[in-house]
This record gives sequence, C-alpha cells and structure tokens, in this order.
Amino acid sequence: MNPLVSIIMGSTSDMPVMEEAAKFFDEMQIPFEINALSAHRTPERVMAFSEGAHERGIRVIIAGAGGAAHLPGVVAAGTTLPVIGVPVRSSLSIDGWDSILSILQMPSGIPVATVALDGAKNAAILAMQILAQSDPDIRERLITFKQGLKAKVEKANEELKGAHFRFRVV
Repeated sequence: MNPLVSIIMGSTSDMPVMEEAAKFFDEMQIPFEINALSAHRTPERVMAFSEGAHERGIRVIIAGAGGAAHLPGVVAAGTTLPVIGVPVRSSLSIDGWDSILSILQMPSGIPVATVALDGAKNAAILAMQILAQSDPDIRERLITFKQGLKAKVEKANEELKGAHFRFRVV
C-alpha cells in the first residue's frame, strides 16, 4: 500500500496537533505517511521531498508548522500538488498569529489552503474531499462521515428538547 497523503511538520513538537490528521486517516482507511521536515534546518530535504512527492504517488500534502511557519509555503513552491497548511500554536508563538499569517499570506502563484489554528483534523477532511473527487470508494466513506456529522447534530437537538427552563419558549 502506498501513501496518498503526506503529513509533514516542522518538528516533532508539532505532533500533538498533527496526529489528529493521522488518527482521522486511520479511521477513514486512507494510506498516509508522516514525517518531520524543517524548512529552516533541512531545506535541501524539504525541496527534495516537494519535488519528488508526486512521483511517489502522493496526491495531497498537509504541512503543519508553528512560529515563522515557512514549511507549507516552501513545500508549495516546490510541488504541483495541493498543499494544506496547518498553523500550529508553538511555545515560541505569538498566540498562533505568527503561524496563521505566515501560512495564510502566500504570494500569488504559490497557493496554500490554510485551516484554523491547530486544525489538523480539518486539514485531513479537506484532503479526503480532494481525494474523493477521483476515488469513488473514498467518496463513499466521506459521504458516510458527513452523514454522521448530521446525525450528531440531530441527536443533540433531540436531547435539547428535554432541557427544561422556566422561560423557554418552544
């Protein structure tokens, strides 16, 4: 089995955030790889990864980074694959804003889809939506997942009907 998605992060300190994407892919049975690559400490490896990902069968890259958060943009500069950036709140971060803005404000021609701060699960869902466009099996699993989200909300509303308040109007 070859990976369809590559999850990368600037350092393993980002793992508590990025493992949410890995857990989602496990649940959805989507093959992935996960590695640490630093745009600042190992730039040659990042470019080699970016340039070779398509040939290895990767179809989407999820890149998480904190602080200056250059990894998603550097990867996007070196590949034609879709790159989803996950800004990570790091110990050096300014409440995560530095990461958000570093990933969000890409120059014209080098797009990076950016999810919420620490939003690795949403990055995985977006990657699955991209894969689902050309894979009917993944599309069916995505439909089932989305139906499950709907069912959770419907169940929550049913439970709310049982909450009693003196001035509640129904």
